Amino acid sequence: MNRSKPFFLSNLLVQWLAMLIFMVSLHGTAAAAPADDERAQTIVHMLDYVGVDYPEFVQDGKVLNAEEYEEQREFATQAITLLEQLPKVPEQPALQQQAHALLARIEAKAPGSEVSALASQLRAGVIQAWKLSVAPRQAPDLMLGAKLFAQHCATCHGAEGHGDGPLAKGMEPAPSNFHDEARMRQRSLYGFYNTITLGVGGTPMRAFTEFSEADRWALAFFAGSLRADPEAVARGEVAWREGQGKAAFDSLKSLVDQAPGDQAEAGTVLDAVRTYLTQQPQALQAVAPAPLAFSRAKLDEVVQAYTRGDREGARRLAIAAYLEGFELVESALDNVDALLRAEVEREMMALRAAIGDGQSAEAVSAQVVKVKALLNRADDVLSGSSLSPMTAFVSSLLILLREGLEAILVLSAIIAFVIKTGRRDALPYIHAGWIGAVVLGVITWAVASYVINISGANRELTEGITALLAAAMLLYVGWWLHSRANAQAWSRFIREQVNVALGKRTLWAMAGISFLAVYRELFEVILFYEALWVQAGVEGHTSVLWGIMAATALLVLIGGAILRYSVRLPIGPFFAVMSVLLAFMAVVFVGNGVAALQEAGMLDATAVRFISLPLLGIHPTEQGLTLQALTLLLIAGGFWFNRRKTA
Repeated sequence: MNRSKPFFLSNLLVQWLAMLIFMVSLHGTAAAAPADDERAQTIVHMLDYVGVDYPEFVQDGKVLNAEEYEEQREFATQAITLLEQLPKVPEQPALQQQAHALLARIEAKAPGSEVSALASQLRAGVIQAWKLSVAPRQAPDLMLGAKLFAQHCATCHGAEGHGDGPLAKGMEPAPSNFHDEARMRQRSLYGFYNTITLGVGGTPMRAFTEFSEADRWALAFFAGSLRADPEAVARGEVAWREGQGKAAFDSLKSLVDQAPGDQAEAGTVLDAVRTYLTQQPQALQAVAPAPLAFSRAKLDEVVQAYTRGDREGARRLAIAAYLEGFELVESALDNVDALLRAEVEREMMALRAAIGDGQSAEAVSAQVVKVKALLNRADDVLSGSSLSPMTAFVSSLLILLREGLEAILVLSAIIAFVIKTGRRDALPYIHAGWIGAVVLGVITWAVASYVINISGANRELTEGITALLAAAMLLYVGWWLHSRANAQAWSRFIREQVNVALGKRTLWAMAGISFLAVYRELFEVILFYEALWVQAGVEGHTSVLWGIMAATALLVLIGGAILRYSVRLPIGPFFAVMSVLLAFMAVVFVGNGVAALQEAGMLDATAVRFISLPLLGIHPTEQGLTLQALTLLLIAGGFWFNRRKTA
């Protein structure tokens, strides 16, 4: 008889999670299949070689190397074939025409500069049309690149990259000489990256697929910097510090995507700046666009994409405008104008809804104008605001108090339960859970600060999935407590558990809740405090730290009070109160989890006229409220089942 209860609950939880997974898979953003991405990358790789090699082997209408010339024809022909196999996009017909034109000019033995220009234009078109990744996420580490080059490349290319390594003798074709000025000016850093990633068929140059993406970019930058003239690097550094070249090189993407010969003549200031940035790519991080400027730029791209009929592209851009732009200043804006923050968030969600509903281009454009006006207001508020010590203190206190309250409620309830039932053997599981969350939180902060920039989508996915997993575990433990909320059930439970520890499944569920409840809040706290730390300035850092200490003290007092008074309750009412509390927290977590997935673009968001209380997990969207309502029905069904079994 007793086994039917966990079986019933397990089925309910499986159905609840299955429904969630179905919604995510139904509304998730479309992504290109790996095979399609590989085809597109191969096209780019071949076009890069055509642009570099053709001028060397076809000059003045004469073929200087028949085998190399045939390879150029083959690459151009293969590009046409692969273009036909890629997923359909609006730009595809025009790109296919360009590919046929390129092949025709190669067969006509056209001048090398003309063929290189056509190949470069087509390559850029393929990258843009299929949204290929063409830039490193972080400034590459050239010291790592030098180490990798010495270990894996020097035997063929030589210690200094002259193509004279110990294994180069008799190699056909000969390894690249990275000091060949004419040839290297036609090679982009992305071209180097592609060669390292894909290799070169029919040559000893293999694909280094075992390298991470960061390793391949580091090696590409190092190879691209080998021919750098120290004097040119010095001139480039001076010019860069004076502000020259910042329009041409405003990001790592702009640096890696163009070959030196595409933008600058040898010996010019712009060429020197490129040389400097190739050796010191971290200098580009200082000119990265401000978050709100990034959002406005992406919104302009939204209008362009939607106008040409690319709804999915417009949706992705709208999501990026929020996640990679506005969200980075969201907490800072919340500190000075919470109403404006909420309005911007609401209107950006309305923009995504308008795109999803297929509204007219005029309507989408009008919504973009409205959002950009709000972003301008936010820019003015943030640029004109400086937090006073008191404001910094209050903001710091409220951040930790607000985010920590949910975790404290859950932890206090579980700890009170095991103490009241005399099962202190369960405490190590609970403590291991929240301590593990704190440790992982510290690691997350270190990684976010010093190693990678966690993308907006990944932030929201982490928050959303963690919240929903915590909700599932809360439902389980809450149901378990409720099933023992009456005297008869409690007496039966005591008889069954004499000299037997709590079931391992329940213990690990408690440990899991302890971990997830704390880690989710820590994840958000880290992001909020990073923004507040910058906004408060050096003079406000002490106030921020005092706010953290005050909030910690309050949370300890709140948790102690809950623990003290809940233990005094009779066992039946205690279990009933705790089960209701955990069920309530599950509903809160579901609401916040769905909202996070909506912000990440994994779920659609249909706004409805309803109250908005994020602290209680209430967000006025059809999807979030519906899933919360279903969760309440699940809770009511579980409670009804328990009462029916004990009646």
